[in-house]
Amino acid sequence: MPLNFDFLYTLFLFLLLTFLLVKEILSPEISIFSVLLLLLIGDIISVKEAFSGFSNEGMLTIGLLFAVSGALQATGVLNTFINWVLKGSLNHGVKSVMGRLLLPIAILSAFLNNTPIVAMIISPVKNWAERNNLPASKFLIPISYATIMGGMCTLIGTSTNLIVNGLMLENGYQGFGFFELTYIGLPVTLFGLIYLILWGNKLLPEAGSLVKEFSKSSRDYVIELKVRPNCSFTGMSIEEAGLRHLKGLYLFQIERNHKIIGQVPPNEIIKVDDRLFFTGLPETILELQKTPGLEIIEDFEFDLKNYDSDKLKYYEVVVSNSSPFNNLKIKDSNFREKYNAVIIAIHRNGGRIREKIGNIEIKTGDTLLLLSDKQFKNQWYDSRDFLLISELTGVYSKPRWHAFFATCVFILSLTLSIIGLIPLISAVGIAAVALVLAGTLSKENVINSIDWKVLLIIASSFGIAIAMEKTGVGGFFADIILSVSGNFGIIGILTGIYVVTAIYTNFITNNTAAVLMFPIAFSIAQSMNLDIHPLAVAIAIGASSSFATPISYQTNLMVYGPGGYKFKDFLRVGLPLQVIVLLIAIPIIYLVYFFEF
Repeated sequence: MPLNFDFLYTLFLFLLLTFLLVKEILSPEISIFSVLLLLLIGDIISVKEAFSGFSNEGMLTIGLLFAVSGALQATGVLNTFINWVLKGSLNHGVKSVMGRLLLPIAILSAFLNNTPIVAMIISPVKNWAERNNLPASKFLIPISYATIMGGMCTLIGTSTNLIVNGLMLENGYQGFGFFELTYIGLPVTLFGLIYLILWGNKLLPEAGSLVKEFSKSSRDYVIELKVRPNCSFTGMSIEEAGLRHLKGLYLFQIERNHKIIGQVPPNEIIKVDDRLFFTGLPETILELQKTPGLEIIEDFEFDLKNYDSDKLKYYEVVVSNSSPFNNLKIKDSNFREKYNAVIIAIHRNGGRIREKIGNIEIKTGDTLLLLSDKQFKNQWYDSRDFLLISELTGVYSKPRWHAFFATCVFILSLTLSIIGLIPLISAVGIAAVALVLAGTLSKENVINSIDWKVLLIIASSFGIAIAMEKTGVGGFFADIILSVSGNFGIIGILTGIYVVTAIYTNFITNNTAAVLMFPIAFSIAQSMNLDIHPLAVAIAIGASSSFATPISYQTNLMVYGPGGYKFKDFLRVGLPLQVIVLLIAIPIIYLVYFFEF
């Protein structure tokens, strides 16, 4: 190996990048892009080579998939799916529930981006666990792991697969088939789920949730809902309707025939025209009001169960002492006419309000939860009527037909790609455009749904991979792996690539691990005259085996706080899972690509 300037300079930057990523001195995207620029300044790579990743097919496909996944999140498809999976599981044990929960999640993640799946699942699962007096910590790490393993099963299951596929195309090789990774990913997922259900859950703590603790000190609003004839709760007891132990929500009284039932007993039967009074957190209130047959306000001009969150927004406002409706009852205040906004719920410090919403007198300092158009904040921000106006973010809603449309468009685009009529990037691009034109996905949501930091990491990593290949740094590390594992034949080489990639992925991003390992595998394939595909598969599986640390993958970080986990919890449960993946994946890769039947 020639020890010239280019080699030593690139090797130094590679080791520096590894140090920066492991120590988290800078954010990953800053570290990687900075090293790319240093390679460009050092004349290791040309401008075209440095920025080739920004036009890479895999990177562009990932960006478009972010947009399509954003539409499925905004329309509530994932939330509806999870609620359906958990329906009727209130009295089942942990293992039984994990079985019916993890497999559908893994299947979903084979076709959808993992991040929105986990984002949408955390809340419903936590609610279910707390209603059943079970710790959410028994479920959240397995959910993250299930999405990671499910992503191993198809070409679009995770951005890592698309990156490795893009690198192969960039180097003149044929890319992965859509279901090529399924031969390895499916057995890995099945054995991994069995481990999590039978043994992994025993290693998980019964931890309290940081979010739950925070929620105790959050603002509680009061909302009044009227039971209509089409309500599914009619004729059921409070206990049977599942209204007894709602997370972040408390049914504190019922009004029936102008009489108040306080301290509502669990066996109280719900009747048509009952008025149910709840107090709770904004997010749980907004979810509850979508229940068919529960109605907030009569003659209500906005359909709260079918509104478009791109046009209507929720706001929290604090009433000032100069407000014109101070000391007026809500029903007499003409609030809707003056502000083009409807009061959904109200919060007041110092005690629970037991009046009907319409009969409540508005006081200085009250916090109102409103629904209004997008112009409300700009129009009234400087008004003396309110001390504070803040938009409630992260609340999505679309008319019901958008959910059906988004699902059909997504399935159709995948089908066209799978049967080979059009390339994957074209199929996903057409789907994204169709969703925007139909109004299912707004231009603003397109921008917000794309994780630009991830795309910058991916695009920048391609230039670094080119530098490693040109200067021989990739070959240098390839020689090290071959010297350690080459004596064990192909199995040893595949194992060496997997282990090194898996170690990398637990301390730096999985995408970066894949890109940095590819030139090493490329050098091994060339020196031993091997097909690149099995080595690329080992990289893809190894880079996705991000189980042992919370920092290894974004879904692990997403469940870290809500589950009340510690760093060692991931190590305790994830390390055995990584060994299982190794023992399952490597023999299957060998059988698929090298064994002659």
